[in-house]
Amino acid sequence: MKRVLIVGAGKGGSALLEILSNTNKMNIIGVTDTNPDAKGLKLAAEHGIPIDTDFTKWLQGDVDIIVEATGNEKVLEYLLEKRNRKTVVIPGSVAYIISELMEEKESLLERLKLETNNQELILNNIHDGMIVVDEQEMVQFVNKSAERIIGLDKENFNGLNIKHVIARTRLPHVMRSRRKEVNQRLVLENGKKIITTRIPIINSEEMVVGAFAVFKDITEVMNLAEENTDLKEIKILLEAIIHSSDEAISVVDENGTGIMINPAYTRITGLRDSDIIGKPATADITEGESMHMKVLQTRRAVRGVRMKVGPSRKEVLVNVAPVIVDGKIKGSVGVLHDVSEIQTLTSELKRARRIIRNLEAKYTFDDIIGSSTEMQIALEQAKVGAKTPATVLLRGDSGTGKELFAHAIHNESDRKHNKFIRVNCASIAENILESELFGYEEGAFTGAKQGGKRGFFEEANMGSIFLDEIGELSLHMQAKLLRVLQEGEIIRVGASSPVTIDVRVITATNVNLEKAIMNRTFREDLYYRLNRLPIYIPSLKERIEDLPELIDFLIQKINQDYGRNMKSIDEEAISYLKRYEWPGNVRELENIIGRAMIYMDMNEDAINKKHLPNLRTDELPEQSSVPVVAQDETLQEAMDNYEKAYIKRVLNEHHHNKTKTAKALNISIRNLYYKIEKHGIE
Repeated sequence: MKRVLIVGAGKGGSALLEILSNTNKMNIIGVTDTNPDAKGLKLAAEHGIPIDTDFTKWLQGDVDIIVEATGNEKVLEYLLEKRNRKTVVIPGSVAYIISELMEEKESLLERLKLETNNQELILNNIHDGMIVVDEQEMVQFVNKSAERIIGLDKENFNGLNIKHVIARTRLPHVMRSRRKEVNQRLVLENGKKIITTRIPIINSEEMVVGAFAVFKDITEVMNLAEENTDLKEIKILLEAIIHSSDEAISVVDENGTGIMINPAYTRITGLRDSDIIGKPATADITEGESMHMKVLQTRRAVRGVRMKVGPSRKEVLVNVAPVIVDGKIKGSVGVLHDVSEIQTLTSELKRARRIIRNLEAKYTFDDIIGSSTEMQIALEQAKVGAKTPATVLLRGDSGTGKELFAHAIHNESDRKHNKFIRVNCASIAENILESELFGYEEGAFTGAKQGGKRGFFEEANMGSIFLDEIGELSLHMQAKLLRVLQEGEIIRVGASSPVTIDVRVITATNVNLEKAIMNRTFREDLYYRLNRLPIYIPSLKERIEDLPELIDFLIQKINQDYGRNMKSIDEEAISYLKRYEWPGNVRELENIIGRAMIYMDMNEDAINKKHLPNLRTDELPEQSSVPVVAQDETLQEAMDNYEKAYIKRVLNEHHHNKTKTAKALNISIRNLYYKIEKHGIE
């Protein structure tokens, strides 16, 4: 966890304090400002964070990051000059940008909430009933008019199959046929007669995700017609309904002459009654064809047509439907949607989905490439394992795709709608691993957050946790993990009472656990707990027949990453690659194909043997074991540079297999991860 000092407690510093105090990766050790009444100092005190008016005495302490939030260049220069060599200083301009982004985020969220409330208010206040079902035929939404017409409260709809509410419903048929049904008669169980329109909901991937029905109680309409024989009163009523709608509506007669618009139409287009009423249907169009005239000619509705309207050339989506009475066309009704509003809402929805996706497994079994017998056996075992609650142990060499299998198993299980937490046991320092996995109580140790913290296991409750590099756990942590698997509960650091959890555990290792048991570095009882459902993922050399399929997949993936248009690889190159042992497995294959594509000319569209490195010897060029030392380097800098170059060379020699590299360097794998991060080795 990085130790952070914030210098400056104004607007930017306060915004940074709010953000960093909510992350598990940063520990704010202090906030300083020359103004003792600064907002950020009060906020820090509320969080239990030390405050000061003098930052200079903090500079020689154990600080990883100093955030200069005063905006004073002299303060920044002083911090850069006086800081420890290992301390990173972030300038105040970054703090200002983060502050602005926080304000913008809150504004966008408030606007999205307002739009959502408005939409729900509109749907609940329209006179027509509306019911929405998902692809499983379960009711997801019902408005107040539907409750009134059908005679049931909302609680009797939501979460039920639509057939249990309306026995003669045709919404399931609409989803199967993917065709809408317009103005269909239906008699409800309570004896009411309705006119209903049923429409399937099809997403951008052409998949049916549900359907909805909009319906009118024609008994009520008939009664209304009998009670309102005065045509003028009926016209006033209809105008009031249209004017109260938040949708932009325009109406023309059979000749295409404008006869009505509502305030929402004026708001979007900037055109008033005098600009439209009595004028041709083309009067509002600045770019595009009149859909009113097209509908009047064809007698068919049109949907989702883009055009620009009004003096400001507002871009809109238009839906227009004909008005037909006794077989004769009497006019048409158009509804406009502001494209910019749709794009804003779509952007917010995508942003929300990205946030949610960070807590989800990204891959499914469809993302795992390979039709060889060995890979198919592994896939079948994984699919069987996904349907059971048993602990899964994924075994195989580095680079074979163990994490892909873990993602796919979670997404195939009944926990797929809950969290999927990934933990690399070797990349977390031993002294903080227990608190990261199991959480801690307030005051459990120096620097513990106020109120304590939930660990990875609690975060994954009701979901799945993937423990990679399980063979690197110490015997102490192995005992802790065994308790979780046996008892289904964890104990936070500093706590005395256990917390019950329900977590699916998926583990992975490339270590020979049987040999580790013999060497007394791995507990035998934990091994039997983990090994209930072992799945061996074959190395690339064991399924070499999958090579062409894998290469085709990688070419398409790298095309997207690098903006290339590579199409294929020739047979000679494939034969050459099949003769290689592939110690780095699929990860090494992706590296080689990627390098080949980077260095190819833009006009080349096929990988040939000449584009590939010499795989019979070291594929990477020899590096000098002793780097050149600059004349102005200190002894420590020279030693760091030598260590970085030496580690890179050993990594290359072992094809970036970190377990083998650590063994060759005679250091622990955690120490290797630390040095890789320290030197910024890719």
